[in-house]
Amino acid sequence: MTRYGKTGTGRQRYRCPSCGTTQVAQINTDAKDLALFLSFLFSRKRQRDLPGAGRTYRRRTQRFWALWPLPPIVDEVHRVVYVDGIHLGRLAVILIATSNTHVLGWHLARTERTTSWEALLSKIAAPDAVVTDGGQGFAAARRKLWPHTKVQRCLFHAFSQVRRQTTTRPRTQAGVEIYGLAKALMKVSTNVEAAAWLVAYGQWRNRWEEFLAEKTTLATGRTVFTHQRLITARSSLDTLIRSSTLFTFVDPKNYPASAYLAVPLPATNNRIEGGVNTQLRALLRDHRGMSFERRIKAIMWWCYMHTETPLSPAMILQTMPTESQISELYQAAARRESHERDIGLPVMGTIAVWNELHHTSPHPNSWT
Repeated sequence: MTRYGKTGTGRQRYRCPSCGTTQVAQINTDAKDLALFLSFLFSRKRQRDLPGAGRTYRRRTQRFWALWPLPPIVDEVHRVVYVDGIHLGRLAVILIATSNTHVLGWHLARTERTTSWEALLSKIAAPDAVVTDGGQGFAAARRKLWPHTKVQRCLFHAFSQVRRQTTTRPRTQAGVEIYGLAKALMKVSTNVEAAAWLVAYGQWRNRWEEFLAEKTTLATGRTVFTHQRLITARSSLDTLIRSSTLFTFVDPKNYPASAYLAVPLPATNNRIEGGVNTQLRALLRDHRGMSFERRIKAIMWWCYMHTETPLSPAMILQTMPTESQISELYQAAARRESHERDIGLPVMGTIAVWNELHHTSPHPNSWT
């Protein structure tokens, strides 16, 4: 087409020499607007500080809240994977897995149940080791999907469990000593130091066994342990020792002869706590006032843009589903299920579930 004058508003008009059709070139700014949307979302700016008090920004970016960023399928085997969940009140939790450099995957769930963790782990190749804070359901999901992966319980979370029971100023000598042992966990860095800590903990258990066995009779007649909080602290450490997840990072069996693989395993979950969760909480705090659904999407957008190879804004618009598309898939699944039930075919399940839409791959997933 060739230039053919301008419209009354000053826009360039084009004409086809063969058929005589004229039209005005349409400039698609969707990709640029999506880049603006993400740039503002990850910044510490407020809408009222933008030109026009944010009215132009909202007009240009409102439609992008309908997009759902999808997590990738990770086929690469990593040396270490960190897993944790960020809770949005009591309504939902987003389970997140990261490597040392980028986010690997995430999954939206109601609680940290086994099926929720299975949905996340099923999209990630089993690593050599995983660092966890001991969230509910993870152990069973890991045994099922990552049976050969070594587990390191975050030492800081192990210490925090003891501190929660003893406080920082224990009132009994037994409490002072177990609190000191918990703090000493953070200083263990070799296999010899780990063995020495286990010996010291065993001596503490033997020394205070009778003291912790003391019981008190309440006014109601019920008998309880007098030092229940110390017993809870002891039980938390006993569980970690029995499961052999306390000192995985110093176990010589976990370090092959290859110099490349002999990278020290981490002892804490600081990579995901400080590198991901802290930034996500700052994002929600900087943009406080968002609806519950938008807080979920904000977290997912941050996770997606911190994956290893996020798509460009233009490709995101072509790839990521919208709420209307998801709704159509739900309706189509419901109609198909109703038809199969009417003609007597066996039906797998009773409703369409979110896992069918959470990612586009044959790998299993689940929504709880």
